[in-house]
Amino acid sequence: MSGRVENKIAVVTGGTSGIGLATAKLLAAEGARVFVTGRRSPELAAAIEQIGHGAVGIQGDVSKLEDLDRLFTEVRKQAGRLDILFANAGTAEHLKIEQVSESQFEAGFSANVKGVFFCMQKALPLMPDGAAVVLNASMWTIKGIPGFGVLSASKAAVRSFARTWANELRERRIRVNVVSPGPVRTPSIEKATGGRENAERLLSELSKDIPLGRPGNPDEIAKAVLFLASEDASYVNGAELFVDGGMVQI
Repeated sequence: MSGRVENKIAVVTGGTSGIGLATAKLLAAEGARVFVTGRRSPELAAAIEQIGHGAVGIQGDVSKLEDLDRLFTEVRKQAGRLDILFANAGTAEHLKIEQVSESQFEAGFSANVKGVFFCMQKALPLMPDGAAVVLNASMWTIKGIPGFGVLSASKAAVRSFARTWANELRERRIRVNVVSPGPVRTPSIEKATGGRENAERLLSELSKDIPLGRPGNPDEIAKAVLFLASEDASYVNGAELFVDGGMVQI
């Protein structure tokens, strides 16, 4: 029995941990050949070993255009096309208004907005008609969680990109959708909050507003990305899929 993305070529940015790694593993298990990016070599090598299925790791930072050029040059060389793009890489810091420096503001928008935009721009020449793009945003653009203003604003820009791009690419039938996770237990939230204890405290507090009463896990988000990237979502375009236990619905 064939997988849901059998023989597809996929790129997952920021695929060394959390949602990116879980998605890369699932896409590979479902038949795709996956190219994964990460900023640090040891973590990238470990991720490729976990993903298996012939996955390829390419070290790079999505906020650096030369790294994106190198990524897609390698995809062209090794695969010749790109069927699925999951623009997942990003950054977050838990800082209130008065705590945010100019450099922290610029870093957030550079990774979360500039990185997504130019990743898409440089991926397009490799995409055949009918390709699928999934952008990783956040339910925090709706809820307005204190301390995540820069993250929320940058992810709102990502949501806006999907609406525009779905229209711009209509003649090529390239679908562009957004997955917006709720609170998820990942290494990135530990980094954003300054450690596991702080992350667990925040997740526990946020869970009070989640109808399912708990944070999500990366595998649950990965399944939503797989759906949006596959032919199961062939009539889904320009949409935002909240995977948040119902948090933004109440």
